[in-house]
Amino acid sequence: MELSKSVAMSDQTAAVRISGTDLARSIKADLAQHVLALKADGATCGLGTILVGQDPGSVKYVAGKHKDCAQVGINSIRIDLPAEASEDEIIAAVDQLNNDDACDGFIVQLPLPEHVNTLKVLERIDPTKDADGMHPMNVGQLVLHTDSVPNVPLPCTPRGVLALLDSAGIELSGKDVCVLGRGITIGRTVGLLLSMRGNDATVINCHSRTRDIDKKIRSADIVIAAMGSAHFVKPDMLKDGAVVVDVGVSRVYDEEAGKWVIQGDIDPACYSKVSAYTPNPGGVGPMTRAMLLKNVVEMAERRAHKTA
Repeated sequence: MELSKSVAMSDQTAAVRISGTDLARSIKADLAQHVLALKADGATCGLGTILVGQDPGSVKYVAGKHKDCAQVGINSIRIDLPAEASEDEIIAAVDQLNNDDACDGFIVQLPLPEHVNTLKVLERIDPTKDADGMHPMNVGQLVLHTDSVPNVPLPCTPRGVLALLDSAGIELSGKDVCVLGRGITIGRTVGLLLSMRGNDATVINCHSRTRDIDKKIRSADIVIAAMGSAHFVKPDMLKDGAVVVDVGVSRVYDEEAGKWVIQGDIDPACYSKVSAYTPNPGGVGPMTRAMLLKNVVEMAERRAHKTA
């Protein structure tokens, strides 16, 4: 979704709703053309997933990824293991996809069961097939390359966040960005992309032990909330005209509706105070899935050009 005007950081009378659903749809349509071009050249494009257990959120998320693949024309390879699967069995599944020529990239759906060493499993992934962009070697490339984006798989959620901000014409250069949360999915990696030359934002990373967190949030031009704490960010924490990006997801029981509902980290009451916001759901979530597909298509193109 392209907006014709940049979003000002102040004097904004109506907040811009930055739809991840709309932008993801556009990205997937473009990726479908890339997949057709690969097939015309005799190349394939395949995404693999490894799901351990039946966590409802993970099951739904993995199913969504395979649905996305079908829409774009990417082949799906799915490995489902029981929750009691041993660490060795999970690593064997990783090795299976590492050695599968039909699989250009794959993900191990997190979280893994408590008896599994998650880092050990993730480190076993072939970095060239790391569809989530979270292998230590690929994250390390982001650390080393401060002047330009390295030619490696990029972390999907941070990549999606930057695409959303860019689609709304939100300028990053010189802006103060407050990231709430220090998880590997976004908290520890989005700052690497934001502070890269060309984006040039100044990033502060806050977490559960941060002192005066309200003050730090209030000083930010852009707030990226990825804590998983329902409606943590309230209007009085934000300065007028800030941009808020809602990444966190919490399942909260709605007494009135009598059912569990999804809530983000940003209280919707904030929308009247900000200049732009990403809804939750319908914001960062669809973009994370779209960026996963983009990573896999780029992996397939790299492999096709290498063997051409």
